[in-house]
This record gives sequence, C-alpha cells and structure tokens, in this order.
Amino acid sequence: MNPKDTFKTISKPSEETLLKEKGSKFFGYAFPVETEEMAMVCLEGIREKHKNARHFCYAYQLGTDQIYFRANDDGEPSNSAGMPIYGQIQSFELTNVLVVIVRYFGGTKLGVGGLISAYKNSAKLTLETCEIVEKTIDSIYEIRFDYKDMNKVMRIIKEKNLNVLEQQLELDCSIKLSVRKSLTEVLEKAFESLYEVQVKKIN
Repeated sequence: MNPKDTFKTISKPSEETLLKEKGSKFFGYAFPVETEEMAMVCLEGIREKHKNARHFCYAYQLGTDQIYFRANDDGEPSNSAGMPIYGQIQSFELTNVLVVIVRYFGGTKLGVGGLISAYKNSAKLTLETCEIVEKTIDSIYEIRFDYKDMNKVMRIIKEKNLNVLEQQLELDCSIKLSVRKSLTEVLEKAFESLYEVQVKKIN
C-alpha cells in the first residue's frame, strides 16, 4: 500500500468574516502558512489592523508526517477559544494553516459555553469561505553523475515525468528533483541500473 502522500490546505488567505454574538463581534481570518514564523507575521498583521480589539485568539497546524500545532486563548478562559478554533482546523482536515479570531467585547459576558460556541462557529464560518486544495507530499533527491551519463539520466527524468528543481550540468553534474512520496521507490529503481549515478535522498 502506498503511504499517504497528499494533504489539504487553503490556497490563499481567507476573506474577513464577521460573527455577532450578544453584542460581541468576532472577526475571522485564515492564512496558509508553512512555518511558525509565517504564522506570527500574519498574526502581527491582524493585530495592526484591529488595534482596539481585546482578544486575538488563534490556532495553527503545521506539517504532514510530523504534526505541530498551537492553540492560544489570548486572555479568554482556558480552552474556550484556541482549542475550539483548532477543532475546526481538524474538522476540515487541514494542515499548514493559521486561523485567527479577533473579538471585540460587546458588554455582555457569554460564559465559557457561549465563548466555545462563538469561537468554533467563527472559525467554521471563516474556513467555509476558503478554497481548499490538495497538495502532494514530496521527497527531494539529488542525482550526481558524470557528463557522459547525462542522456541516460535525462531520459529517465523525462520518462518518469520527474520535477527538476535545480540543475548544474558541467563536467560533474547534479540535479535536484522532487517526487511524490509514494513514487520514491519508482525513482530509486529507475536509477538502479546506472551504476555510476549517485542518488541521494535529501528529505
């Protein structure tokens, strides 16, 4: 059986959404992110946009093989905001995504149950506006070979429809390729017969 080599994420930042609950306003945003640093930059942008808001609650999930996530209540009662937001990321089966919900307090307390519901529904509303895309999980290989073997190497690359990321074709040649995770064995077998060609998996 092939290992799972696809994941779902969002194609671009979401539109702003607004949910109103007993006078409180919940503005929702979602961003495709690949690192924690990217998530923090997006969060700072939202803080700049809503300078008078009281709470900036968020959750993100990163990675495919190894999953890393974070959920932040930002001053709301424990687990009343970040985890309900993260629950929606899981519900939509997404990764490499950040969801931020900005709350303006409307004067009426919602209680923990009310907050959980509001943050969950705001995150759901936000993710429903997003275009969800399926991407492949790729492995990167470096192929090293002598110039004389170039035609053979290029023929395999063409036959197997491999994606060339970068190439250096001089006396000593090297090519970096990306290949879907489920096709790594196919790639390794294809180069097996070329004894002088070195195939090294980078990640």
